[in-house]
This record gives sequence, C-alpha cells and structure tokens, in this order.
Amino acid sequence: MAGNSFGTLFKITTFGESHGAGVGVVIDGCPPALTIDLNQIQEELDKRKPGQSTISSPRSEDDTFDILSGLFEGKTTAAPLCIFIKNKDSKPEDYALLKDVYRPSHADYTYDIKYGWRDHRGGGRSSARETAARVAAGSVAKQILKTQEISVTAFTSQIGDLSLKSDILHQDLSQIHENDVKCPDSDLAEKMKTLIENTKEEGDSLGGVVSCVIKNCPAGLGEPVFDRLEADLAKAMLSINATKGFEIGLGFKAAGMKGSEHNDQFILSQDKEIFMDKNNAGGVLGGISTGDHIYFNTAFKPTSTIAFNKTLITKNKEEIVLENLKGRHDPCIVPRAVAVVEAMAAIVIADHFLRNKSVQL
Repeated sequence: MAGNSFGTLFKITTFGESHGAGVGVVIDGCPPALTIDLNQIQEELDKRKPGQSTISSPRSEDDTFDILSGLFEGKTTAAPLCIFIKNKDSKPEDYALLKDVYRPSHADYTYDIKYGWRDHRGGGRSSARETAARVAAGSVAKQILKTQEISVTAFTSQIGDLSLKSDILHQDLSQIHENDVKCPDSDLAEKMKTLIENTKEEGDSLGGVVSCVIKNCPAGLGEPVFDRLEADLAKAMLSINATKGFEIGLGFKAAGMKGSEHNDQFILSQDKEIFMDKNNAGGVLGGISTGDHIYFNTAFKPTSTIAFNKTLITKNKEEIVLENLKGRHDPCIVPRAVAVVEAMAAIVIADHFLRNKSVQL
C-alpha cells in the first residue's frame, strides 16, 4: 500500500489500524537539537481523542504515546522520530458482521476492489483513528513553527446549517476550546451542540466546516509550479477522512466577483512593510506566501455510519439488511477534526519553511 507518506523535507509516514495494536508516525527531517515538549504533544492528542463529550464517539482512548526513536535527553537527534500510540479500547468483534459487507459511503468497496483484501475492523487503515498519528506529528511541527512565532489555529465555523456570520479572520480564537464544539462563538456553539445531540437522537449525522488561520507566516514560502503552498494545503486537508471540499481566501465566492472587487491592492505600512489591503487571496499569491494571514476552509461530510436500517451489498453481490450498524461513531466528526486540520496545516508550513531555508543558504 503506497501513499502513507506526506511532505518533502519535513516528511511524515503514518502506520497502524483502527483495531490493531495501535497507530503511529515516523517523522523524517525534523531539525536536530529541537527541545520537544512532551506535554504539548499530549495536549494536542487530547483535543482529538474520542470520548470527550456527549457529541463524540464513546470509544475510550487516552491516546498516551511513546517516542521510540529520534529523541535523546529531551532533544531531537535528526534521526527518524517515531511516535507510537497504543490502542487500548479496540473492539474488533463489533465489526464481525461487516467482514463481507460494503457499508454506504465507506471505503470498504474501494479497498476490496483495489487490494482484494481488507481489514474490516472499523475500517482498518481507512479509519479516522489514523489521524491521531497526524496530530502527534503536527504537534512537533507546531513546536518548530513556535521558534519562528508562527501560529496555526483551526476551529469549527459551521455545523449543518448553522455557521459563523462574521469573517473568520475576526474571531476570538481564545474561546475555541471553551466548548465541546470548538467554535469561537459561545452562543452559536451551544446551538451547534444542541443540533448535534438532536440529530444523534434521530440516529442521523451531520457535516460541517473547519476553518484555519495561520498568523505570522513569512513571505516567500511555497514552491511553484506544482508545489504551490495552497496546493499542498489542499492536498493535506483533502487527505483527511471525510473531507469533501477546500477553499483558500474567498474561495468559491471569488467566482462571482469582478476583478475590481477581488484584487488585492499592495499597501505600505508606516514601517514601509508591504501588505494586502483586503487579503482576499488568503495570504498566498502565485503559490507563494505573501506574509499576510493565511486562511482557508475545509468541508466535512456527515458521518457515514448512521443507525438507520440499510439494505447493503455484500462482497458476493448479495443484498442483506442490517439494522442499527454496530460501532462507536461521532454523530458529527467536525469538532474532533479541528485538531487534525490544525496539525496538517502545521506540517505543511513547517515543511515549506525548512524547504525555503535550504533555498536561501
């Protein structure tokens, strides 16, 4: 199975399955002598782990980790940094009936078609459990960016038909983790939580949008033509489970605007620094960062496993009916996906920062 690695200089390779021994990541290219805050890695994993509230999966994983290589006396050695997260609450028996069944909107069918064999326990490699490894790697990336005072912050901006009314660049980011939904607007967060709980009671699910803002990113990051910064961000986001859309800056709104409305005028500050008057482009021009805030949205589909009775197709091309599919699933994946979006964005920026640094030597 190819496609388990991401990045160029700061490169991650994730491994493991949902109901196997655990999941983990090998990070190549982490700079040497970087002091790693292990508590920060755990804090990031805690933001993603299941069982946090009534609106997340009841699976009970503390997501504690072990660093197997690449760290000595608290600092990176430049060797591959391997982080392993053991599965402690796996229940493969819940999926015994699904061994030869193709669940709606899951990867069961496509994995069978491609490989002729699959791990049916919770989706195996296709499970969102894999994203824990990304979050661990993202925490390391964030610690690299912290040395440059670059911050990456993601949050929930939409659940179902409820969404933030104001610009994502003008939110109180300090409020994001004060509620279960990870939304900066506390009043809207309560409405979102109620909507998720009501939908869960109905046996149904919801999708939504995670927004992300990257601040203090220096100008000059990005590698045209095919490694444009926004292209790598898009690939990073669309590699996350359940994602169905990506837009940077004004995104699809720009399609309905005139050039006179959308164009960003260059302006000089009092300190003679160049910046954008509106930053409609989202902090990237020609695939290279402008030095302004980078901001983007990632759309997530509703969770595919729902409690409705379903007529399913088997591997042997037979129709069967399974009532109330078993498994522990989020009625809405968006709140837990916030940490994953943040991690993948940090990985992209850290990778391009190191690539740019090598160019300027």
